Amino acid sequence: MAMFGFLLNYPWEFLQAPLYQGMADAPHWQAVKTCTRAALGDAVILVVAFWGIAATAGSRRWVLRPRLGQVTGFGGIGLAITMVVEHLATGPLDQWDYAEAMPMIPLLGIGVAPLLQWVLLPPLAAWFVRRQLT
Repeated sequence: MAMFGFLLNYPWEFLQAPLYQGMADAPHWQAVKTCTRAALGDAVILVVAFWGIAATAGSRRWVLRPRLGQVTGFGGIGLAITMVVEHLATGPLDQWDYAEAMPMIPLLGIGVAPLLQWVLLPPLAAWFVRRQLT
C-alpha cells in the first residue's frame, strides 16, 4: 500500500504545487524535495488509513474484497487526517499558505485540492493493491 500510495500521490503533489504559495516560483530542487516529502507523508496517511480499516475488518486482506463502507472509510480516514494537517499547517503551525488559485471550502478554510486527493486516490490505491495481490 505504501508504494502505491507514494506513486499515486507524487504526481498529484506536483500537479497541485502551483496552488500553494511560492511553489510556482520555487527553485526546481526545492520544489522536488517539497513534493517528495509531501508524497511520503501522503503514503504514511494511506498506510494508517489502510490499517484502520484492517483493524475494523479484522483482516489486512480486506482489500481483496472491499465493501463500499470499507473503501469509503479508507478514504474518510485519510480525508480526516488531511483536514487536520491542512488546518494546522495553514493556521497555528504556519507551515504553508495557499496561493490565490487554490479553490477553498469556505466554512473549513481548507483547500479543495488536498481534500479531492483523498476522495480520488484511496480507491485507486486499493484497486492497484487488489490487482497486485490477485
